[in-house]
Amino acid sequence: MSNEKIQAGLEKYNASVEKTVAKFPERGNLPEQRLYTPLDVKGVDSYAEEIGFPGMYPYTRGVQPTMYRGRFWTMRMYAGFSTAAESNKRYRYLIESGATGLSCAFDLPTQIGYDSDDPISEGEVGKVGVAIDSLADMEILFDQIDLGKVSTSMTINAPASVLLSMYIAVAEKQGVPADQLKGTIQNDILKEYAARGTYIFPPRPSMRLITNIFEYCSKNVPKWNTISISGYHIREAGSTASQEIAFTIADGIAYVEAAIKAGLNVDDFAGRLSFFWNAHNNVLEEVAKFRASRRVWAKVMKERFHAEKPKSMMLRVHTQTAGSMLTAQQPNNNIVRVALQTAAAVMGGTQSLHTNSKDEALALPTTESVTIALRTQQIVAYESGLADVIDPLAGSYYVEALTDKIEKEAWEYIQKIDELGGAVAAIEKGYIQKEIQDSAYKWQMDVESGARTIVGVNKFQQEEPAPEGLLKIDASVGIAQCERLAAMKAKRDNAAVEKALADLKAACEDENENLMPHILNAVRTYATLGEICGVMRKVFGEYEAHVNL
Repeated sequence: MSNEKIQAGLEKYNASVEKTVAKFPERGNLPEQRLYTPLDVKGVDSYAEEIGFPGMYPYTRGVQPTMYRGRFWTMRMYAGFSTAAESNKRYRYLIESGATGLSCAFDLPTQIGYDSDDPISEGEVGKVGVAIDSLADMEILFDQIDLGKVSTSMTINAPASVLLSMYIAVAEKQGVPADQLKGTIQNDILKEYAARGTYIFPPRPSMRLITNIFEYCSKNVPKWNTISISGYHIREAGSTASQEIAFTIADGIAYVEAAIKAGLNVDDFAGRLSFFWNAHNNVLEEVAKFRASRRVWAKVMKERFHAEKPKSMMLRVHTQTAGSMLTAQQPNNNIVRVALQTAAAVMGGTQSLHTNSKDEALALPTTESVTIALRTQQIVAYESGLADVIDPLAGSYYVEALTDKIEKEAWEYIQKIDELGGAVAAIEKGYIQKEIQDSAYKWQMDVESGARTIVGVNKFQQEEPAPEGLLKIDASVGIAQCERLAAMKAKRDNAAVEKALADLKAACEDENENLMPHILNAVRTYATLGEICGVMRKVFGEYEAHVNL
């Protein structure tokens, strides 16, 4: 059909719509455009070049030629609570239930580099994740789990170097060489300053730690993904889909620049970079977001950094369904939300996926609810047909136009961040934080005004009994953890610990020294997380948040 015929048809269609709209006014929060046609998609030549083929630049349609026809995404269930022993039971249960990867959640003291016996940790030990104070805890966490066979992701940022060292040391004790380990550390500190808040050190020494990890792992742990550049928390803080990928890719640019400045060759480390996206409620927007993000990153790596290896240009992504979209009201509705978000991630082409549990707006998930969350992935994989065809929504006028729109908006944000001096400078100036805050405010105002419907929250409410059987972590967990920590400190070789920490301090003071071997050495002596981070705090200082007035 020619463009002239399409245009004529559109005019006839628009004329016929007026009567219907007069009778049934359209609801708010709809795309600006009512209908999408071939006129909204780029010309045939540029369209074919931009969309391409799966496994080929610019990877719009996926990073693998056969995608899920070869194998499904990694079903990586996120878990961690209470003690290492309790979390170990959950991990082994998930593996037995069909999970193909583990994802570790750490408690708040661990995330910000404090031991369980530190006064600042009181009341938080084991609450939002597992407490890990030393190698002794990590040994318990992975007891009876073969680290040579399982792929493990760890949501840890500021002290990522310490937790990775603990993981490597546990593998050594199991007889698994470091070059056989598979997994990911989040290790994305820039989004902590912008959106999440579990930072320790200022940006510059934090970037040093990240590039130290890149360098160390490229030589010693080559199968490990050294960073998961995270848009998830940016979206959870209230960003739009376009902001999620723009701010995250801007962070990625900063990490690549820092690594190159440290003397690394882009093709030596870029293939181990990975990303972490949110799967939100708007299914088609999310599919377009995934597609646009791959295209943007491929162009960044090829055109800005002159990467040559195809793997360096591939945006590989782990996805988690949207925690911020779970509601405490009518929690069973969250099962439906998570199923739709799962479908979006799969049609968008994710490489691994965690599905949230229905009760996470109320508490840590129970065994029953986490099983439903895992089964959701398995049903989508084996029963829905969504994994049978690669990029099934390609060619949809709406999805292709929306992919282009999100890509365009992302480039505009990236250009603005470049003008500010890059992601680190943009964060230091508060620009990224302000943009996220403004988007979050608009969303909340739409919910409160009723312009945006959240089922069970501002529409279709009902009286509900208080939920039963929620998982609770009481104060005894923290007391017992502190007792174990004291017993471990009494048994270890404290002279060896002191020497290892002194060596680490000297290495921190030498800007040219890679800190990973020194941290690993301290971990092997059973120096604690708090002791190791304490040494780095003394040398590097602590970050103070930028306040937007």
